Amino acid sequence: MNLRPKSPKARRRLMLVLAIAPVLALAVGLTLFGLRNSISFFYTPSQADAARPPPGRALQLGGLVAVGSVVKHPNGRVDFTIADRIASDRVRFQGDLPDLFREGQGVVAIGAFSADGTFQAKQVLAKHDERYMPREVAAALKAQGEWRGDGAKAAYAKAPPR
Repeated sequence: MNLRPKSPKARRRLMLVLAIAPVLALAVGLTLFGLRNSISFFYTPSQADAARPPPGRALQLGGLVAVGSVVKHPNGRVDFTIADRIASDRVRFQGDLPDLFREGQGVVAIGAFSADGTFQAKQVLAKHDERYMPREVAAALKAQGEWRGDGAKAAYAKAPPR
């Protein structure tokens, strides 16, 4: 049984498809390869514990700043803990924090985990007012049953850092 089409027009179309398909596959592969370090995943502390992202991989860590965890150093470094109901992660940030940053508030830290398990933040985003929360943080908190859409503060027990 011959699988080649009988008509010359159909053969030309098949040859064209067979010539374009590898080029298209190569273009998609190169695009994904080039973007592999640009993709930033969003995790809550419990999701980060489960996923165990490799040190140095760019990601966003979101949750609530644990009460009593903020430590400001004279050199401008700030250490704090981002927590959800299940887990918490220690965050280290060098720079100026947003004016609305405070304990018990929702934040998203952009950076990467270091080899010792501390999250090294390059940027910290704080929520705008008592009703705004980044979409990813709100969805993760709702999934865990920790959503406080009415502006109430979460009373987290100080969880040990990761």
